[in-house]
Amino acid sequence: MLKFKFLLWALTKLLQSAVKKNPACAKYIEGKELVFQMQTLNGIGRHFNIRDGKVSSIAGLTPSPKFTMTFRDAVKGFAILSAKDSKEAFLAALQKEDLVLSGDFVEVMWFQGLTEYLQAGKKQVH
Repeated sequence: MLKFKFLLWALTKLLQSAVKKNPACAKYIEGKELVFQMQTLNGIGRHFNIRDGKVSSIAGLTPSPKFTMTFRDAVKGFAILSAKDSKEAFLAALQKEDLVLSGDFVEVMWFQGLTEYLQAGKKQVH
C-alpha cells in the first residue's frame, strides 16, 4: 500500500514538473478546473486538483470529484500506474475490472491527454 500511496504523490510531482518545464503542457492545463481522484476499492487514495495553471493533490478522498479511477487494490493500482506500456495496462485493467472508471468520461480522456506529457520527449514545443 505504501508504494501505491507514494506513486500517487509522485504523480503529482511529475505533473507539476511537466507543467513547469514544458510550455505545451502548461498551455494544455491553462484555464482548466478539475478535481479527480485515484483510489482503491477500500477507499485508500488521493485527490488531484488542476486549477489556475497548477497541479496539486491531497491524500484522502473528496466527496465530489469529476471522475474517479478505482483500482481493485493497492498492488493492482501500483502495477497499472507504473506499467511501461501504460495504455495497454489501462485497457487490460478495465477489461479485467482491476480498474473501474466512474464520472465524466470526457474529463478522463482529457486527463489521458495530460499524462502524455509525462512520457519523455512527447509533445514538446520546439
